[in-house]
Amino acid sequence: MKKILILLTAAVCMTSCVSKKQYVTLQEEYNKLKGEYAELQNQQQTTKVSLAEATTNARGLADRLAESQKAKDDWEERYAELKKTLDNSIAANATGGVNINKLVDQINESNKFIKHLIEAKDRSDSLNRTLTENLTRSLTREETKDVNVQVLKGVVYVSLADNMLYQSGSYEINERASETISKIAKIIKDYKDYEVLIEGNTDNVPISKPNIRNNWDLAALRASSVVQELQNKYGVDPKRLTAGSRGEYNPIMKNDTEVGRQRNRRTQIIITPKLDEFMELIEQAPADEGKSE
Repeated sequence: MKKILILLTAAVCMTSCVSKKQYVTLQEEYNKLKGEYAELQNQQQTTKVSLAEATTNARGLADRLAESQKAKDDWEERYAELKKTLDNSIAANATGGVNINKLVDQINESNKFIKHLIEAKDRSDSLNRTLTENLTRSLTREETKDVNVQVLKGVVYVSLADNMLYQSGSYEINERASETISKIAKIIKDYKDYEVLIEGNTDNVPISKPNIRNNWDLAALRASSVVQELQNKYGVDPKRLTAGSRGEYNPIMKNDTEVGRQRNRRTQIIITPKLDEFMELIEQAPADEGKSE
């Protein structure tokens, strides 16, 4: 730049004393130097940008290197832990701390017992299905509108609609329900190894009668009526029967509609295998099979 200024000064001073040719030559040299100066400035700017990019890239590489180093350290730590665990297991096995053969035998025994339980459950499920099918087949099309039969978790539920069994607010069984109860009684008598729970349920509408304090009482009296009907009229062994009440606290629908309240007013006959016989099935250890082999 200094050189350009000197030339410009000389050009100005000598304008009057130099020829036109010399002036043109100086002008050309000035333009050339000016272009070179501009190019140098561009190169300097480009160098600054490249330097900034290189610095950013270097920082990124440094971060990635640090992450890789941390991952390597973590893997080395996990490797050391696994190696220590393996060494301990080998040492324990060598000293008899772990008896592989005994462990395999225990697993085989467990598998036998699980298989035994599954077979026992299958037998129970098969009996429940047969009981349900026999009961359903015995009902007329009209009766099936008021009687719902289903199996849930190995238990047979026979749900009887309130309006089929009793008058409103009453616990006395009407004659219309007698024929249906007789069919249920026959099935119960055929399956002597089952316990029978009669469970009363109501809606949440309060009841006010001299001999009935609340819905607990009403549900209990209704369940008791069905139990006594099964015992006294159809000869079901009373030792197999239990009467219970859930009151208004076991709804299957909301009580904010008439349909919901009607569904909640029901008496359920719950038929289950006897607990002691079920426990006997469980306690029949499959080891007996192993001894006979």
